Amino acid sequence: MTPHSRLRGKKQGAQHEAAHAGPPAAPATSADTPSTTVVTMRLYIAGGGPNSVQAVANLLAICHEHLTGGHQLEIIDILEHPLRAMTDGVLVTPSLSKLSPLPMAQILGNLNDRPKVLLALGLA
Repeated sequence: MTPHSRLRGKKQGAQHEAAHAGPPAAPATSADTPSTTVVTMRLYIAGGGPNSVQAVANLLAICHEHLTGGHQLEIIDILEHPLRAMTDGVLVTPSLSKLSPLPMAQILGNLNDRPKVLLALGLA
């Protein structure tokens, strides 16, 4: 997998720039109901390491299944952008930051624990 710094919308190969946007709506009340709120997230990874690759795959699956109304996902490879990671205070990868809607959340690890990730993203 080629490291990349930006990823939005649905997955199309290793990199893409498709953006999903729309007016914010009320969050879903069930994990089975896709959300129509645009969720903005930032995932910090370390190159093509196994945990980073797994975190990207897990997050893309969650976005495809639960964020059909739209999401914005920025993936930052700290090996390519170390100053960005330092500026943003990232010490551990993979690290997912949910920026909006509020409340903000931080999730560390490869995102294998789907119920906890959904809860942190406000989708459970």
